Amino acid sequence: MVKAIWNGTVIAESAETEVVEGNHYFPPGALSKEFFRPSETKSVCPWKGTASYYLIAVGDKVNADAAWYYPEPKPAASQIAGMVAFWKGVRVETAT
Repeated sequence: MVKAIWNGTVIAESAETEVVEGNHYFPPGALSKEFFRPSETKSVCPWKGTASYYLIAVGDKVNADAAWYYPEPKPAASQIAGMVAFWKGVRVETAT
């Protein structure tokens, strides 16, 4: 089981993730949607395509653009279409 944790709360949990460049990408259904808000931020990766972002809100804390996903990735990254990865202090733990 892989968990994403921020501000002491599990915000995503899945038995199956895709690992790309050291980042675990979680399926959309693994997210606890109540903690995620769309962001206007976009970025471009030369081989994955254009990423969109979410801010994460847990309790009274907000972590802007701490989650990203590729809604329409380039063919080389098609396996992560719509899947979500984390950074900016979000801890990803894998069960051993």
